[in-house]
Amino acid sequence: MTGRVITVGAVNVDLVIRGKQLPAPGQTVIGGTFERHQGGKAANQAVAAARLGVPSAFVGAIGDDEFGAAAHDALEAEGVDLRGLRTVAGGKTGVALILVDEAGENEISVASGLNAEVSAVDVREGLSAHRLAAADVVLVSCEIPPTAARAALSAGRDAHARTILNPAPAVGLDRSIFGLADVLTPNRGELAAIASAEGRRTGRPFGSDQDPAQAARSLLAPNPEGPGVALAVVVTLGASGALFVRADGSLQDVPAPRLLSVDSTGAGDAFNGALAAGLADGRPLDEALQRAVVAGSLATTVVGAREGMPSATELDAFLSGLTRPPS
Repeated sequence: MTGRVITVGAVNVDLVIRGKQLPAPGQTVIGGTFERHQGGKAANQAVAAARLGVPSAFVGAIGDDEFGAAAHDALEAEGVDLRGLRTVAGGKTGVALILVDEAGENEISVASGLNAEVSAVDVREGLSAHRLAAADVVLVSCEIPPTAARAALSAGRDAHARTILNPAPAVGLDRSIFGLADVLTPNRGELAAIASAEGRRTGRPFGSDQDPAQAARSLLAPNPEGPGVALAVVVTLGASGALFVRADGSLQDVPAPRLLSVDSTGAGDAFNGALAAGLADGRPLDEALQRAVVAGSLATTVVGAREGMPSATELDAFLSGLTRPPS
């Protein structure tokens, strides 16, 4: 039985300037080009899942401003179910200001707006509109308050749905939150931050030289003081692919295909959306992970957070050894 992917988290409008160099403090740099894109991790992940042909829904909040209308219309155009999207009169939709230099380095400042005000009550009401089922996957990212992320994962567990936590950013997270996830999907930096926080809490310091496998195993280890543990940790490694650490501590390296990358923005969102889509489609975790790594890689071949996210046809064609069809 095919389930749905229901993402919970932030939606933003990204305002991007690309130039030769990033400005130093107090410096004005001219000559850049301006772009506007739709963003927000959870919104991007909902789009990634929808493009892969899996029913997708988004739970979050926007304002009744022009940015909110644009964000709503963009998600609706992708076929994302918006019954759980709350529009707040007089509220401010999240906005990200992004500066990118010619080497691809960037500086980002985010005005979270209503994303920072999403409450546990908002999440529970948004998810109740979808009547969660065991075949569904609840995918939560952390650009909303920790209490809201916890409520989303708890609701997923209560419905016996699969739960995925993308701990980005890894702020305010502890075992009471990530222990509610069936799968935890940090990158290296996020994994180190979570493991360090857990190490301080338990008196088992996290060493700076500790490799990702050791850090992931520390999060999977039973802890009688906590409410539970994740069933698996998937560490995303950028161009190197991902490291899959199972609950029994066993490891699996999932390499990424070698592609010409032009923009890594949104690659992690493409990965998470595709992972959730694979699980909702009834695929085993290791197969869903293989597809997610390829989807994340394909997303880097086109400029923009959502623009390069592959369709099911494109992903299947690549996995079959064919070149990516023209978009």
